[in-house]
Amino acid sequence: MNKTGNSLSTPNSQEFVKKSSLYQEFLAEREEILRHKWLESERLGKDIGFETTAKSGAKAPDHPARRPNPDLKAKKRPKSQRTSVGK
Repeated sequence: MNKTGNSLSTPNSQEFVKKSSLYQEFLAEREEILRHKWLESERLGKDIGFETTAKSGAKAPDHPARRPNPDLKAKKRPKSQRTSVGK
């Protein structure tokens, strides 16, 4: 830890965060929100703001937050590792 008590201030920690999949997902989501904000603001002729865009974008059926995440699906175990119920 450094003088501020923040362990993420070291160069190695910052690199780890920047390379993490969670941070990459955050950046992609942020980019999508900013793009949607720009398109909607142009359509309405005024700036609708980041928060409004983020809230409205999450309701859209094609928004990434509404798509199933294949990484979160349960992985099937090989038959040899499955347990039998009722035996």
